[in-house]
Amino acid sequence: MPSIGTRCHELRIPDGRSDWRLIYRVDADAIIVVGVFPKKSQKTPKKEIESARVRLKSYD
Repeated sequence: MPSIGTRCHELRIPDGRSDWRLIYRVDADAIIVVGVFPKKSQKTPKKEIESARVRLKSYD
């Protein structure tokens, strides 16, 4: 997901009534999960994008 940062991706998990999204980044020595949330629309909520950015900044 370029809107969050380089090497960031979104995993989509269908679960009956709702779909779940997992935002993560792949580094050379780790996979960092920065967010998991139910998604009800096509667009990722701005709140989730900002939370992921803050968590990655804190990690770096």
